[in-house]
Amino acid sequence: MKKVLIVDDSIAVARQLEKIIVGSGQYQVVGHAKNGAEAIKLKQSEKPDIVCMDMNMPVMDGLTALRTMMALDPQAKVVMVTSLGGVGDKFTEALRHGARNVISKPFEAEKVLEILGVL
Repeated sequence: MKKVLIVDDSIAVARQLEKIIVGSGQYQVVGHAKNGAEAIKLKQSEKPDIVCMDMNMPVMDGLTALRTMMALDPQAKVVMVTSLGGVGDKFTEALRHGARNVISKPFEAEKVLEILGVL
């Protein structure tokens, strides 16, 4: 069973994503973080197989956290979560800095599981 870390400052969004992920029976959520700084610490302590991380958060945004995670572990499997719909500079920057894919809000359960399934 693959371990997943969910990073989002919205409790409602994090719960929705967790419900989809855990409901598949293939993944275990090993932690929640409200910002990128917390995510970096939890990634090091919990050693998740996959990190699902929002792009826009207080304290440290997802792109900054992504760059740090990739510097610490170039093989990290990070999927960015965004309401940008897969367009724009932030989307492109996330992929350029090592994100494996992007999950768009609102979530479609099948799409989330498809993206995680290839990692």
